[in-house]
Amino acid sequence: MAITPGQVFASLLSDAENGKRCWPERRGSKSPVPPPSAEREVQVSATAEVSAPPNRARICMLVASRKEAAAAAKSSVTRRLDYIVQSVRAHGVREDGIIVTKDFRRIENAYQMEAEVSVIFSDFGKMENCCNLLVEKLDSSVVVGSPQFYHTTEAVENIRRQACLRAVANSRRKAFEVCRLLGQTLGRPLIVREEEIKETEGLTSEAQAPDNTRPLTIQQQISNASVTVCSKVYVTFELKSKDNVKRNN
Repeated sequence: MAITPGQVFASLLSDAENGKRCWPERRGSKSPVPPPSAEREVQVSATAEVSAPPNRARICMLVASRKEAAAAAKSSVTRRLDYIVQSVRAHGVREDGIIVTKDFRRIENAYQMEAEVSVIFSDFGKMENCCNLLVEKLDSSVVVGSPQFYHTTEAVENIRRQACLRAVANSRRKAFEVCRLLGQTLGRPLIVREEEIKETEGLTSEAQAPDNTRPLTIQQQISNASVTVCSKVYVTFELKSKDNVKRNN
């Protein structure tokens, strides 16, 4: 990935030049106002990039049965439905991560019962084990869908925050190197501003299936759903005067 060149602005004034400046006088006072510390400053911009895979996956499982008797159709679906719910609970899914919807209707001379189970996993390893178990134990009347990977709102906010913090840390390191080159001492930050933030989804183009006919693997789907956040910040740091450095020493 191409790195955007940073910008550095420095303003250095000698003690003699500071003394020659005309500062506004305080009302009722004959002595001039001392020069503000911001007159000695270094301004830098820096960027940082943070990528993170999705932290949630949603899977829908369908169970259906058509029987001549209504009770038989309901019983057939209920048995499999109970087994699915017990299995996902055993794999660490909480109650609020399981949503069950049912549909019962009459079609011609038969009764059809359908149930959909929507499950949200936070552990992708347990998700794979659970899905493999259901495919193995249940017949073709149960359909286990493909996972849909995504980020929670809290996860995205954390990625943005980490990118901004890293960019600020990069700006401080850059400012420190500039001050060392110029023989100055870096002081406290005066202004911190996030100028730009970019978000992209997917890590690499390799996540797509080569022939566009084979289904994506789990890892390819995770890569496609990964989020990358790039943050650019602009920071102004104070430059410590020689007198302050001597007093601190």
